[in-house]
Amino acid sequence: MAGTSEFKRVLLKISGEVLMGDGEFGLDPKMISRIANDIAEVQKTGVELCLVVGGGNIFRGVSVAAQGMERASADYMGMLATVMNALALQSALEECDVPTRVLSAIPMATVCEPYIRRRALRHMERGRVVIFAAGTGNPYFTTDTAAALRASEMDCDCLLKGTKVDGVYSADPEKDPNAKRFESLTHFEVLQRDLKVMDAAAITLCRENNIPILVFSIQNAGEVKRVLDGEGRFTIVRGES
Repeated sequence: MAGTSEFKRVLLKISGEVLMGDGEFGLDPKMISRIANDIAEVQKTGVELCLVVGGGNIFRGVSVAAQGMERASADYMGMLATVMNALALQSALEECDVPTRVLSAIPMATVCEPYIRRRALRHMERGRVVIFAAGTGNPYFTTDTAAALRASEMDCDCLLKGTKVDGVYSADPEKDPNAKRFESLTHFEVLQRDLKVMDAAAITLCRENNIPILVFSIQNAGEVKRVLDGEGRFTIVRGES
């Protein structure tokens, strides 16, 4: 498997649910602090890092829309939730002495910078961790799609998807004890089998831009660096060989 030397610039996608820790909603300061330490460990190796964080721990637009709220409004509320999570991660990273910038796709100059591609690249070149907030800035797109989009724009070598499970399975392993775990897949296989790694738009973007996706459990301390070193437990999704 690939090691850190192969990946010079990386986008880490963190699901909002991970930030809940053992809670049912909201933010777990201990979990956020632990994830920040993991990111700091990687940043010290010289890897250029950017992040996209979900908002499902605070607000999930699709499920609320299904209950009757207009979808676009629900999605905008979800985007605002990602900004809250991004600010929490920024604070935790700065506690670890990691210079961090939050760039939002929805301008809100009082709390963070607007997303400008060249500015984001400049921040990373200067050793800062960049957190992309507010998804793509548009409704009807998930934060997974936002992660694939930003990874493409930033010319990242890979996209790490940190979740609660240690890879890609044929079914939800928490619901199906017979679910099969995959070590590696192609982007096409994920789309063909309709595996719930990321939504189809995100997978297609990564496929078109030849960006490998490494799916792993961010629940385990130090796993981000281990995955980048090729030593952790993860599933890699990449282009057809």
